[in-house]
Amino acid sequence: MGEALNAFVEEAQGLSAHFDPQTVFSIGGWDVTQYVIWLFIALALTFIVVLVAAKKLQLIPKNKFFNMVEYGYDFVNKNIAEDVIGHGFKQHVPFLATMFFFILICNILGLIPGFKTSTGSISCTWALAAISFIYFIVWGIKAHGVGGYVLSLCPSGVPGPMKPVIWFLELFSTIIRVLTLAVRLYGNMLAGHMMLAIFGIATTCFIQQALFAGSMDLIAGLPSIAWFAILVLMYALECLVAFIQAFVFAILSASYVATAVNAH
Repeated sequence: MGEALNAFVEEAQGLSAHFDPQTVFSIGGWDVTQYVIWLFIALALTFIVVLVAAKKLQLIPKNKFFNMVEYGYDFVNKNIAEDVIGHGFKQHVPFLATMFFFILICNILGLIPGFKTSTGSISCTWALAAISFIYFIVWGIKAHGVGGYVLSLCPSGVPGPMKPVIWFLELFSTIIRVLTLAVRLYGNMLAGHMMLAIFGIATTCFIQQALFAGSMDLIAGLPSIAWFAILVLMYALECLVAFIQAFVFAILSASYVATAVNAH
């Protein structure tokens, strides 16, 4: 068992490097990492899923795949856009549904052994957060005008001397949203995949110890059963997290849109 623990510690020490971005090739001065490649793979899959599902729309879907896609769209339409934004929500459904499905597909790809999740890279989640940030800012300006939107950051009814302070705090809160969106998604996905990798390494090390160390050391393989059970549990949890994080990103984006277009 001691050898298995030593092997586990040795493997786990270099685990973080496995998740570091690595340049696959360069285009001009732009280094393309494995995460960028998987970002475009997820984008292509999102297009395929949406276009195929839209082409096969039926009044009563009989195909489980198309039924699942339609349910996902209806979920975004009712439980995210309508519930959070309210009046005028329909014009924002395409954007929110796109973000939801794209992030969900990114997350699911990362659960396939040997694949990478682009949402496990901070640069990719920064890009997604920036898109959401620009989107709700543009809609806030469209609803109130540049001056009106800037002034709307301070709620009405605030006493005069407090207005500059509240306005500055609201401005800071608005700007920081791009950071919170990016870090929340990145942190949850990276942490989850690192946990899966740790339990996977532990399971492998103890199984190898039992198989190759000799018949007298088969008892060393018994802890691998517990490690494997935890690995399966963590994998099931990550499947749920993949959906939850896509939902959280979409619903937060919807709440920011609602705040931007509706005056305080």
